[in-house]
Amino acid sequence: MKIKRIGILTGGGDCPGLNAVIRAVVKTALRRFKMEVIGIADGYAGLVEGVTRPLGDSDVSGILHRGGTILGTSNRANPFQYAMTGTDGKMMMQDRSGEALQQMKKFGMDGLVAIGGDGTLSIAKKLADLGVPVIGVPKTIDNDLDATDVTFGFDSALAVATEGVDRLHSTAESHHRAMILEVMGRYAGWIALRSGIAGGGDVILIPEIPYEMEKVCREIKHRITRGKRFSIIVVAEGAKPKDGEMVVQRTVEGSTDPIRLGGVGQTVAARIEKGVGIESRVVVLGHLQRGGTPTPFDRWLGTRFGVAAVELLAEERFARMVCLRGQNIESVELEKAVSSLRRVNPQSEEVRTARSVGTCFGDE
Repeated sequence: MKIKRIGILTGGGDCPGLNAVIRAVVKTALRRFKMEVIGIADGYAGLVEGVTRPLGDSDVSGILHRGGTILGTSNRANPFQYAMTGTDGKMMMQDRSGEALQQMKKFGMDGLVAIGGDGTLSIAKKLADLGVPVIGVPKTIDNDLDATDVTFGFDSALAVATEGVDRLHSTAESHHRAMILEVMGRYAGWIALRSGIAGGGDVILIPEIPYEMEKVCREIKHRITRGKRFSIIVVAEGAKPKDGEMVVQRTVEGSTDPIRLGGVGQTVAARIEKGVGIESRVVVLGHLQRGGTPTPFDRWLGTRFGVAAVELLAEERFARMVCLRGQNIESVELEKAVSSLRRVNPQSEEVRTARSVGTCFGDE
């Protein structure tokens, strides 16, 4: 089949670089392949509800440097488990995937570009199983998709987190405090690990290496005996103690990511104050990591991903996700793309590097 009109949506949490992908898809489709592009509002919600608009060259002009997404997004809209309010006022789930397919037919979409993380791409895989010609583009600040060396959005979040570590140094040193920076990442410790290394964190706590507070406190005491009266602790939101559980802030019914992590920083701070006797403060970066201007790397990567996605549709190589391997843009089957999370290897060179310069992971 010859692709004449494609839809594009952004799902899940927003992140810097989304607009770079949208821009690249629109410009490539129009200029190289004479395809029309339909923008779908608010992720899969717009696909189910039929909220769309044509995208032309003028619509994507001047958006390369902007954060967020001009299309809007949602991390609750799953066509296969669509959250609805029943007549009794209670939330219920309905399979509205059939309506999503009808909307694609109504608007004449011959193909779909789905930009998102594991939740968005898992849904894309199910749509592909129903016969939708779909291409996935990997987006997440967590960098936890195993089929690509890096996801766009991660570098921008890493830059924000590293600046946070840098800024905490002066306050920590001036007040002789333990400063805890809690960063995002869900079940992967990439943001915490790399910002901790880049910013000179004294302790880094990540989900892949369960920690013991006694060993964290011992490291801080050891620093004090060496005349270092402050410590910087970078903790991933999914970090958990040995023989313990992650700190869950709340659960959200109907979301593709129902578990909301958060609060581990406060737990660590309280234990440090009790175990060391040093004043401790917590900074939770939260959604600051998702916002703002994308780094040059994320604009570069997002642009390359967007072009490659349209090329795959034009070549009729459907049900695939574009990915970065080394310095090359390649693609992988969607099924493989969402089969496993990319997590930090505790025995990796990166972790060895951190240990070699004296970083404590709370495990030894």
